[in-house]
Amino acid sequence: MFRTGPRNLITDVAGLRVGNASDSRLKSGVTTVLCDASTVAGVQILGGAPGTRETDLLEPHNSVDVVHAVVLSGGSAFGLDAASGVQAALRERGIGLEVGGFRVPIVPSAILFDLRNGGDKDWGRYPPYRELGYEAAQTATADFQLGTIGAGTGALTSGLKGGLGSASTLLDNGVTIGALAAVNPTGSVTTGRTRHFWAAPFEIGDEFGGLGYPSPMPDEAKRILLKYRDKHFGRQTETGGNTTIAVIATDAVLTKAAAKRLAMSAHDGFVRAIWPTHTPADGDLVFALATGTSGIELSADAAIDLYAAAGATMARAISRGVYAATPAENDLFPVWSSRMK
Repeated sequence: MFRTGPRNLITDVAGLRVGNASDSRLKSGVTTVLCDASTVAGVQILGGAPGTRETDLLEPHNSVDVVHAVVLSGGSAFGLDAASGVQAALRERGIGLEVGGFRVPIVPSAILFDLRNGGDKDWGRYPPYRELGYEAAQTATADFQLGTIGAGTGALTSGLKGGLGSASTLLDNGVTIGALAAVNPTGSVTTGRTRHFWAAPFEIGDEFGGLGYPSPMPDEAKRILLKYRDKHFGRQTETGGNTTIAVIATDAVLTKAAAKRLAMSAHDGFVRAIWPTHTPADGDLVFALATGTSGIELSADAAIDLYAAAGATMARAISRGVYAATPAENDLFPVWSSRMK
């Protein structure tokens, strides 16, 4: 049986801290994961509409083996500025890869689309994401809030507000795995319009309501419920306002290639938590981080356990982000807690 870490957050993986910055008027924000030391990383992109920075270097055949932070941001392509703010904060601390006498912080990032969510996007000449990224880096801690915060501030799903979610799992061999997700998919995280989460089989305790699956399963669960088809969106029915971006992390010792495999496995959690997912309108992406702080190198059997836990932990993190969302002024969608059945 899986069990959670003490916080049930990605920061149960030693060597990681998370910072958030939000703008309630904008209905958007930034989340960053800071690494206490240079950390092996990988990435897997399965959505059809990604927005990224510095992801090519994470491929196993490329030269740079480590990162110093990763960034999840709202704002569509404008949000890619957030990584510059995080990079600036790390440079001030002398953190980075030494190149020709200079310290260059390596900060891959990904964005989700939250432009048409009811927030005021009239920011003038330059978008605010660089400053939000800097603020997020300055506030990084082991404990952080879930729901309507950081990159999840303006997130939406089909029929409900999305949000920022996290979860952790302790394996019997002493390895910890953690997940962090900014949940903004075109699909639904619940079975039809019920309160029941698709990820229910993986829930530990009542971390997202403890409701299990509905019985009988409603016929509506088979329908493809998409954000841009939802009646709550009114006139705003174009596709493209989507994407779930996430981080999976472990304290096991992994190679860069094994970190990529970890990111691939974590996408299984998207499949178990969101229906449908990985669509042409989503930019679904998972970063993987391996801090190695446990000192544990995995046998072949232990690796299978790790990759299985990656999917389960990610599914839980996605559900917790929606479960924890809170209402705000000018919301287009209700929050999960307002559903009556």
